[in-house]
Amino acid sequence: MAVVLALGAALVFALGTVLQQQVAEQSSDEDALRAGFLLSLARRPRWLAGIAADGAGFILQFLALRIGRLVLVQPLIATSVVFALPFNAWLGGARPGRRELAAAVAVTGGLIAFLIVSDPGGGRTDPTTRAWIVAIGVCALVSGLLVLGARGRPAGQRGALIGIATGVLFGLSALLTKTVGERLDHGIVHVVADWHVYALVAVGWVSMTLSQASLQSGALGAAVATQMALDPITSVLLGIFALHERLHETALGAIGSLAALAIMIGGVVVLASAQGDAPPAPGAPGPAGASDAEPALS
Repeated sequence: MAVVLALGAALVFALGTVLQQQVAEQSSDEDALRAGFLLSLARRPRWLAGIAADGAGFILQFLALRIGRLVLVQPLIATSVVFALPFNAWLGGARPGRRELAAAVAVTGGLIAFLIVSDPGGGRTDPTTRAWIVAIGVCALVSGLLVLGARGRPAGQRGALIGIATGVLFGLSALLTKTVGERLDHGIVHVVADWHVYALVAVGWVSMTLSQASLQSGALGAAVATQMALDPITSVLLGIFALHERLHETALGAIGSLAALAIMIGGVVVLASAQGDAPPAPGAPGPAGASDAEPALS
């Protein structure tokens, strides 16, 4: 069931990403790194539709993380880049080329191998205080340095650096989401009174802002590819070191699982880059011609 929920989340996240890309890239560089960037985007119906899709995807992800392990769920959600192919064709008129189809096959093959080889086990419901301090501190430091380093860089470098920072925070958000889900067994009052849910809101807001900033850079291939790659990588590392989860009971099985995951992430990077850098299809409206008033899913 965790696999089904995670793949469902990937499908809905794909729709949300495509809709948000079409709007975020129209903003200026200065607007992208302002605190009110998300509020300005919220005036656009198409972006709001993308956020609604993300909300539905988060619910499915939340349910998947409640019953599944972090090292399993997050790599599955990275397959959203494959689901984005038909959405790009539907909403933007962009037909996938051979490179994209080959990358989609790599992602699918790597995913199937990962599911067959991996045998996730172990784990705890909540990291220790020390593990939380290290996890949050390292993720915050890495992301902060990447964002600072992105200032003044060319579009491709800026999109990639902010995208990496976003992916790292997405992984941290997944860890917080799983922990909040575990606390629901003790009642909603226990969740509201706990620090994890407020940390999740804060990290979620920052990661969403950085996500839109990376998409705005115009180098969508670099932005999306780095986001999609660093999310599962960070999640697997946090699952192993913070939650003491394992991919397999044996060293050989763990190596096989990581190899399958590497093939899958490699396909994700190629596919995301190809989709992001693809020009609009003939007759399809470009970013500058998109209408603020058009229906979100038309």
